[in-house]
Amino acid sequence: MKNKIEDLRNHLFATLEDLRDKEQPLDVERAKAIVSVAQVIVDSAKAENAFMEITGSKGSGFIPEHQTLDPRALRAAVEAGAVQPRLVGGAAR
Repeated sequence: MKNKIEDLRNHLFATLEDLRDKEQPLDVERAKAIVSVAQVIVDSAKAENAFMEITGSKGSGFIPEHQTLDPRALRAAVEAGAVQPRLVGGAAR
């Protein structure tokens, strides 16, 4: 699959930067449309995440599959930006 959750995050941050550009601000209606589409994608990712938890899957295509790493290797991968920490109850795990 071409687009990943990281791509969505990058597009949303780019939209935020465009909104803050004082010389050429992004049209507010266009920004609202981007946010609306993004919310649908986020809701879809939440459903995929729930499916993965129920079935024990490690990835869904949109949400990348990560192999289980020992804690030191996982910390190094997160610090290098290779994986995103998964928040459970507000704490990274």
